[in-house]
Amino acid sequence: MSQQLNSQAQVEPIQLVIFDWDGTLFNSVGQIVKSLHFVAAQYQLPLTDAQAQSIIGLGLPEAMQVLFPQVPELHQALHEGYATHYAANSQDDHWFAGVSELLHDLKGQQLKLAVATGKSRRGLDRVLNKTQSHDLFEVTRAASETKSKPDPLMLEEILAVTGVAVEHAVMVGDTSYDLEMAANLGMRSIGVSYGVHAPAVLAQFKPLRIVDDVADLHAYLNELLQVSV
Repeated sequence: MSQQLNSQAQVEPIQLVIFDWDGTLFNSVGQIVKSLHFVAAQYQLPLTDAQAQSIIGLGLPEAMQVLFPQVPELHQALHEGYATHYAANSQDDHWFAGVSELLHDLKGQQLKLAVATGKSRRGLDRVLNKTQSHDLFEVTRAASETKSKPDPLMLEEILAVTGVAVEHAVMVGDTSYDLEMAANLGMRSIGVSYGVHAPAVLAQFKPLRIVDDVADLHAYLNELLQVSV
């Protein structure tokens, strides 16, 4: 059951929805964890599933610093090894059920859509091509071309490109990094519990609501749009 955490959800109309990618739109968490385990094993570095999941949402350089602080000299090799393994083994990754319908419905209502992700630009372009979704988004930002979450720079850049004020935008994500990034800019957010971080972790950043699945997210965004018209 979704949790509404902020009674001020409908104060300002929504013009722009910014989505995280992995764990929010795209069902890729399992392969990310497998690829991190693969590259850690290459250098005999310890890594648990929980540790691997904990960094999803960060840029890859920042992720390697968090996971393997004891071997800074290997960070570049770990980064490259992970990226190569993920690209070669992620062909079966796909949108969560209902995401295509969600995005096309919002686009059809003249809402602006954007992506803010910890992926690299190369990785993001690969999955945008795979899902044929370039045209759905006004703008996309990848961690390799700006600052990693939770720094709000990528959100500031998205707002600048779209011309939307922060009070008319909402960030949707599955990790604390997504919601903290939004909070750092004073942007509203929605948490999704079907990705990486538990609702209790997401709730710390006071999202408007924490939803349990894409259908719930779709219904809540339409509710916000109806109220803010």
